[in-house]
Amino acid sequence: MQTIYYDLRDTKGQQKRIEDNISAAAKILREGGLVAIPTETVYGLGANGLDPKAVNRIFEAKGRPQDNPLILHVTGPQWLPRYCADIPPIAYVLARKFWPGPLTMILKRKSIVPDETTAGLDTVGVRCPNHPVTLSIIREAGIPIAAPSANTSGRPSCTTAQDVLEDMNGKIDGVVDGGPCTVGVESTILDLTCEPPRLLRPGGLPMEDLERLIGHIDVDKAITGTLAEGEKPKAPGMKYRHYAPKAPVTVVTGAPAASAAEIARRVSAASGVICFDEYAHLFKGQEVHTLGPSADKQTQAQRVFDALRSFDESGVTEIYAQCPDNRGLGLAIGNRLKKAAGFHVVQADSQRIILGLTGCTGAGKTSALRAIQALGGEIIDCDAVYHEMLEQSEDLRNAINEKFPGVFSEDGSLNHRKLGEEVFAKKDRLAQLNDIVFRFLVPEVERRVGRLPDGLYAIDAINLLESGLNRLCDRTVAVTAPVELRVRRIMARDNITEQYARLRISAQKSDEYYRSKCDCELTNAADTPEEFRKEAELYFRRLIEGVEEEKRHGAASRQNG
Repeated sequence: MQTIYYDLRDTKGQQKRIEDNISAAAKILREGGLVAIPTETVYGLGANGLDPKAVNRIFEAKGRPQDNPLILHVTGPQWLPRYCADIPPIAYVLARKFWPGPLTMILKRKSIVPDETTAGLDTVGVRCPNHPVTLSIIREAGIPIAAPSANTSGRPSCTTAQDVLEDMNGKIDGVVDGGPCTVGVESTILDLTCEPPRLLRPGGLPMEDLERLIGHIDVDKAITGTLAEGEKPKAPGMKYRHYAPKAPVTVVTGAPAASAAEIARRVSAASGVICFDEYAHLFKGQEVHTLGPSADKQTQAQRVFDALRSFDESGVTEIYAQCPDNRGLGLAIGNRLKKAAGFHVVQADSQRIILGLTGCTGAGKTSALRAIQALGGEIIDCDAVYHEMLEQSEDLRNAINEKFPGVFSEDGSLNHRKLGEEVFAKKDRLAQLNDIVFRFLVPEVERRVGRLPDGLYAIDAINLLESGLNRLCDRTVAVTAPVELRVRRIMARDNITEQYARLRISAQKSDEYYRSKCDCELTNAADTPEEFRKEAELYFRRLIEGVEEEKRHGAASRQNG
């Protein structure tokens, strides 16, 4: 079978030719043929998703296992009722926000969608690709296009038409060249048939963007490991080894500097290396392919498959790859690298340091936190997390309203002054409020900390000790100050009366409490916030050096043991 190549990249003065090629590709698809099509994520191997024979040709061309379901590509949410049943309202919320784009939604299927497309499941994945050429082809064909990545099964996905021709020339009817893919990793797959929704595959749409819109999302175990023997995948990419070059891959995680150093210790003359741009100089004499700067995950996503594919023409016998952290697109990039490695992952020595800051209001925690930021640290502000949750969590609002009726205004916003006057005057009421807040806040902070890459962090929480968040910290620091200084600072900062400032202070623990419970104390008797910030910066620099030294000794002990 000869593959016909359609180049649609040059649009200048070629509109008639482009329209003819789109019509030709749509005709092949309607008649049961296979056409590789461009999307913003990767190139897809397209067939009529409603034609069992055409779908089976996809599996034959790719060498794809029959129990690996396919995704239907459509032009918008108006197509969902044609192929999906029991569509939850959240699907349309997501579609309005993220379609066209790299989001696949798993929904209950209608009988019009054949078993061959869904691998016999009662669900089907649907997405609207963000590529004008492919959207035109779908409209012209008038059918949903089933389109897994257009590579030989198990190999790295294709991000250019040339990649597709390398794998599929002679096996399919056509390749439409729409230029390089702008995202570079496949779509994010979200299962909407369960509550809460479940992430089945990280992709070009970061999970954080989804959670900002719809709240908490569970993460399927297949993202961090392999399915057990006999388990049936609910979406593409969940079960089998994917994206693998010919040479075995080892993924090294950890802070960029630490993972680069770990790879440098391991490589031999025959090793290939995938690394961030800043560390390429460490591997002179090796076959090296760079992902882009360590902070530029968009570039890393665009390059990851090219880097994996490029080693197949070299003589390397093994490949070591640096891995980004799990934030944003990093979760998808790391998932592709780990899948390519069959989850053979090495953790470089951890360089993450977490300090816990606590103390009474007015003691100067804000200036101390600015000192940590000046040292390159990031802040986990528990008060800010609490306010985010107040907006997003109906369960939290209901729990507060049940215990403190009338503290919410008619517009649904919390009257902090009214709640504060009640709990600050009655310590038993403050304990009741804290019990509610801890129940919701602590799991959320734990979840966020669990996703952090290596680096310096500070957890800012008045109730760091009472909530149990101190167990997440390498060191806890009590920020203290004389009471009269705190009164003046609170009055000036919050524009409140002396009486209300003293009421707030009286409702809190004493400095002695924090001093006795924390690992360290930082006392603020400075005349100005800037003076205290400078003092705090020197203090934290010494503290961090001590923690780093402790971690080095711990790592050496583990290695010797």
